Amino acid sequence: MLSQLSAISPIDGRYRGKVQELAPYFSEYGLFKYRVWVEIEYFIALSQLGLEQFPSMSDNDNSFLRKIYLEFSEANAQEIKDIEKTTNHDVKAVEYFIKKQLKGTSIEEYSEFVHFGLTSQDINNTAIPFSLQLGIDEVIIPSYKSVLTQLEDFANEWKNIPLLSRTHGQAATPTTVGKEFAVFAERLQLQLETLINTPITAKFGGATGAFNAHRLAFPQINWLEFGDKLVSDLGLVRSYPTTQIDHYDQLAAIFDCMRRIDVILMDFAKDIWQYISMDFFKQKIVAGEVGSSAMPHKVNPIDFENAEGNLGIANALLDHLSNKLPISRLQRDLTDSTVLRNVGVPLSHILIAIKSLQKGMGKLILNENAIRADLNRNWAVTAEAIQTILRREKIEGAYELLKDLTRTNDGINEQSIAEFVKKLDVSDAVKLEISSITPFNYLGYAGE
Repeated sequence: MLSQLSAISPIDGRYRGKVQELAPYFSEYGLFKYRVWVEIEYFIALSQLGLEQFPSMSDNDNSFLRKIYLEFSEANAQEIKDIEKTTNHDVKAVEYFIKKQLKGTSIEEYSEFVHFGLTSQDINNTAIPFSLQLGIDEVIIPSYKSVLTQLEDFANEWKNIPLLSRTHGQAATPTTVGKEFAVFAERLQLQLETLINTPITAKFGGATGAFNAHRLAFPQINWLEFGDKLVSDLGLVRSYPTTQIDHYDQLAAIFDCMRRIDVILMDFAKDIWQYISMDFFKQKIVAGEVGSSAMPHKVNPIDFENAEGNLGIANALLDHLSNKLPISRLQRDLTDSTVLRNVGVPLSHILIAIKSLQKGMGKLILNENAIRADLNRNWAVTAEAIQTILRREKIEGAYELLKDLTRTNDGINEQSIAEFVKKLDVSDAVKLEISSITPFNYLGYAGE
């Protein structure tokens, strides 16, 4: 029996408790449920076309039909699995399951309109995008937004705390702690807007995408408009024209956007890891936790490391999905089907990573003393400010003057800069202006 100890994948084992909210969308149960959902809604939509052979059903009939997916249980999913043992075809098993529900009802005589004129991919390429849309909208996007909120809160809380920048790993023009959090917030916000506004498409059009069987049986119906409305009612956009399957270009766009978001979060996790190693952040000690099996003093930044690792796995899978899915031999091969069964895996790793990031961010304690000490060791970063004022005052060779002052193995400090300023051939007002510059106040708009 499957358990946390016997599961091969950690998302169904060690991390199951962190990703269980994704199970209704991406489990085998979820896949069957949303297939049933699409089949039922298609069946109801057919009945509303005014066909002589399939007249409009009553509201009670429609309510009965919708209960089949609204109250879909694991026992129902198992029933479909049992039918599949005979059919060796999962979508056909769904069709037979629904027909079985109609037996003995007033609409049994119309049961041949279940899955009428469709191919499996009309169901799969609608059900899977539908469940993906729901999973992203209801779990992943809110999780990303929660990280965004935390970033914005830190940006505001620490907006006026000076911080030494490092470009190429070397001391550079000061910034503020809050501004650096704001950078990640702005990046995340932009990509989230793209993710939210990128439509997900579905294929619905018969065996090879042109409603051949539908038009043959009922030429008086505009099946293109029918398909557009059906898919639109599910919150998706119908692809047209297609082969037997969707192009998957929009799914690729979704996966690529999520991958970009994950890269931003990985970048953030690595920066915070480094700031922790520099002692700029302490971590709240959790009673009972062990940092190292050998070194009792350690409090490791494991939450940020866990996030980085899981985001990396997620992105490797998202990259494969976005590169593989849009490619299919001629009108269709089966490679998309087996790959699509894994869309919940990278989303699970994303969710694990986000929860780790949130846990890690919740343990951060700003060590302002260490940050100020770092700034105080690096008065050379005021050289940019000083040479800029000297250039404003048209002092020839201003850059070179500061270069000679600061690029020394002995280093410089507040006192050596003060002595340098005294010797400058500028007015007392300019000297006073320069003397007021420190690594703690040379911040530009960073605080804002």
